[in-house]
Amino acid sequence: QVQLVEFGGGLVQAGGSLRLSCAASGRTFNINELGWYRQAPGHQRELVAVINSGGSTNYADSVKGRFTISGDVAKNTVDLQMNSLKPEDTAVYYCRARAQAYTYDYWGQGTQVTVSS
Repeated sequence: QVQLVEFGGGLVQAGGSLRLSCAASGRTFNINELGWYRQAPGHQRELVAVINSGGSTNYADSVKGRFTISGDVAKNTVDLQMNSLKPEDTAVYYCRARAQAYTYDYWGQGTQVTVSS
């Protein structure tokens, strides 16, 4: 089992910045990828950004150039720096760990990000 704890989130005005952090514990030696997903009311959960054990990253088109994922899968931490936030970025943000050759999924409890216009 892998446990994920998220930090950060909150309320910010449009154009502002927030930083999210996630720490993994438990059976972390099999983690292949850490990432951030989000879910807005009435919408499906969607990928925001991920980083794999080789350091490669992938971003949703909607956040490219504004968000930066950083961290180290081997050290079980991942951060998401969010700049130039927009009201449409408002959502619950979840940390996700994929492990055991991507056959297992673990999710954090989620943290609310609200961007006011």
